[in-house]
Amino acid sequence: MMVWNVVLTAVVGIMGFFLKSKMDELARLGILLNRTREEVARDHVTRKEVDDRIDKFVSHVDQRFNRLEAKLDQIRSER
Repeated sequence: MMVWNVVLTAVVGIMGFFLKSKMDELARLGILLNRTREEVARDHVTRKEVDDRIDKFVSHVDQRFNRLEAKLDQIRSER
């Protein structure tokens, strides 16, 4: 009976050791995942920023077309 207790204690101890190492690895991966999420959020622009830049671009292109139309109107009126 004593040998059986020693064997069971050894098996449970080994299983506990491996279970602890797996739980530590899981915690480490959780930390790495959170860091990755933070980096992704930091590096990407928000929808509002994209919309603002598109609005500025459209406004700039519209101003250019207005200037071009004015020049064309001036050329037509000279003829």
